Amino acid sequence: MAGKERVVTFGEIMLRLSSPGFTKLLQSPVFDVNYGGGEANVAVSLANFGINAAFISAVPAHDIGQSAINSLRAVGVDTSLVKREGHRLGIYFLETGASQRASRVIYDRTGSSISQVNEGSFDADEVFSGATWFHWTGITPALGEGPARAVAALAREAKARGVRVSCDLNFRAKLWTTQEAQAVMRPLMEHVDVCICNEEDAQTSLGLEPENTDVHAGELDEAGYARLAKRLKDEFGFDTVAITLRESYSASRNGWSAMMLDDKDCTEAYRSNRYDIQIVDRVGGGDSFAGGLIAGLLSKPNTRDALEFAVAASCLKQTIPGDVNMVTVAEVEQVLKSGGTGRVQR
Repeated sequence: MAGKERVVTFGEIMLRLSSPGFTKLLQSPVFDVNYGGGEANVAVSLANFGINAAFISAVPAHDIGQSAINSLRAVGVDTSLVKREGHRLGIYFLETGASQRASRVIYDRTGSSISQVNEGSFDADEVFSGATWFHWTGITPALGEGPARAVAALAREAKARGVRVSCDLNFRAKLWTTQEAQAVMRPLMEHVDVCICNEEDAQTSLGLEPENTDVHAGELDEAGYARLAKRLKDEFGFDTVAITLRESYSASRNGWSAMMLDDKDCTEAYRSNRYDIQIVDRVGGGDSFAGGLIAGLLSKPNTRDALEFAVAASCLKQTIPGDVNMVTVAEVEQVLKSGGTGRVQR
C-alpha cells in the first residue's frame, strides 16, 4: 500500500497497565505494559500497512514518555512533531473480561501532557506539510478546553488546505457527559469528511440513534442503521459515513461487521461481511477499523472493498493482545480470501 499518501493523526498516547490473561485487577501482583490511544493506534495500523503515518501529541520529557514514543517509532510511525512537555503520561488500567464478565477500564490521565495543549501548540504548516489525510477522535476534545480548541484549529486548517479529514466519534462516558460531548462535537463536524462511529457514539456525541436496536442484547436492525447513516450524512454533510456493528453475545464472543454510505460505490447503504469473533482483546478494535478504512479508501479500487478490508483488519485485531493492530496487508487479504476460517497457513 506504500504510496505518496501521508496521514497525520492527533491525540493522546497512554501507558496501558493490564492484569495478565483474564485475571482481575484486584488479584494480580503484576501488570503487562503496553502503549496505546485512539489516534496512536490508527497511526500504527497505517504504518503496518505501508502508509506514511505521522502522530502528533505531547508527552513528558522523561523515560516513560520516551518509551511511548519508541513504541511508535518501532513500527515506522513519524513522531518528529510530538512535543516533549508537561509532567505526566496518561495511564489506563485494563481488566480483560471473559464470558459474562465484562472488561473494565480505570483511567488515571488527569493533568497529562496532552491535556495542556491548545490551538497554538502546533504549527499547521509543519503538521500538514505533504499531508493528504488528517484523523482525530472524540476522545481528544474530551480531555479539556485546550485539546478541544487544538482539534478545532487543526481540523479547520486541514479542511482549508484540501486535506481529507476523518473523525471517529469515540464517546467516553468517563471523560464527559452527552450534553458536553454534543455541545463540542456537533460544531466540529463542519470540518469532517469521513465520519466513523458505532450506534452508541452517534447517539451520545451527535444526538442521533438507530431504530429497533438493543446493542446490549446483541440485536440490531440493518435497515435502522441504514437510515441512521443517511441521517448523519444529510445533517452534517459528510461524504462518507461508516458504522461498526458489534453484536455482543458475551465478553468472549461478538459478531462484527460494518455499514457504509458514501458518494461513490455505497450510494445505497452497504453492509460488509460479518465475522463471528472469539475475543482475545477488543480494546483498539474500533481504532483498527478506522486505520483499515483509511488505508482502504486510499488504496482500494472501490469503497466497498475498502470497507471489507477495514472489517477484516479489525476482526484480526480483536484476536491480538494489546491496543495496536500488528497485522500486515497480506494477513488481512488472507482473511478476505478465506472468509475468516482461521485455517493454519503452512
